[in-house]
Amino acid sequence: MKITLLGYVEEEGSKDVDVVFEQVTQALKSKGHECSVLGVHADLQKMVSGLRRKSPDLVFNLLEDFAGGMQGGLIAATAVLDLLRIPYTGGSPGEIFLQEDKGLSKKLLAFDEILYPHYATFAQDADFETAGRLRMPLFVKPLRNDASIGIDGRKSLVRSTTDLMERVLSIHKDLKDAALVEEYIEGREFYVGVLGNREPRAFPPIEMDFAGLPEGSPRIMDARAKFDVDTPEYQGTRAVVADVDDTLKARLQKVALDAYHALRVRDYGRIDLRLTESGEIYVIEVNANCYLEKESEFAMAAGAAGIEYDDLINTIVDLACERTREPSPRRRTTRKAAKVAT
Repeated sequence: MKITLLGYVEEEGSKDVDVVFEQVTQALKSKGHECSVLGVHADLQKMVSGLRRKSPDLVFNLLEDFAGGMQGGLIAATAVLDLLRIPYTGGSPGEIFLQEDKGLSKKLLAFDEILYPHYATFAQDADFETAGRLRMPLFVKPLRNDASIGIDGRKSLVRSTTDLMERVLSIHKDLKDAALVEEYIEGREFYVGVLGNREPRAFPPIEMDFAGLPEGSPRIMDARAKFDVDTPEYQGTRAVVADVDDTLKARLQKVALDAYHALRVRDYGRIDLRLTESGEIYVIEVNANCYLEKESEFAMAAGAAGIEYDDLINTIVDLACERTREPSPRRRTTRKAAKVAT
């Protein structure tokens, strides 16, 4: 098939894309696909004309942003693919909306009786919403941003009302977003990758090892821990395949699958969990269209399940084809082989 990888660039016309583009391209080419890359920033007309010019059979959607953090930008950009009637991998605008509005996603988890931290939201217009009784310490983060944007382990974990309101106002001012305030769940942090639609499969859990953090540092994956390579937070954390017994593994996977279904995730996603000392499993976040770089937690989990990276990427393509009722490359090959055999 002709597959176009669609992703975000920091400046209009830039060719500087994330390393994941080359990795996904090579994986797709290994199965015979013809690949192209389309980087977009904020020019919708360029996005539409680029897609029409490339005329792909399928878009591999790697967009993580559109229009420089504009609220709803990613949702709108994905909706363009629907309007152009181009099949694509991953979540639709609806699923992405559910992922981005963390308050709404918690309401859906509550409906399915899936455990999550008690929370409150502080909108910029002074609107306030709460669910459950909040106890200090509290964790404050943007309601709609992802990739740990706006999360600072030294400031996001608050222990007083004064610190809480200062952090909420900072998110309002700096990120132009509502603030999500959650009861902080102390415990082990796990990531469970899930692959599939009608019969999704949960991968072995990945655990975030915080043992290398300085004494007294909060066990949080903030922006420094994810992106600033020279910081103690980055150097003191690492993802490992979780060393858990079969019972706990099955419990983590079940909660992940329940959350995956509750938020209508398509094709693939990663569920972030916390396990308390008393054995309770909390859903912290549901990540549709999660990061697919070879060293990512999702790819690591797939590897632990015996799925090589090239096969993982091409399985995502197959799942998107099946969803859109297009014959997948593997099915076409199977039919042709069967015909020759006959």
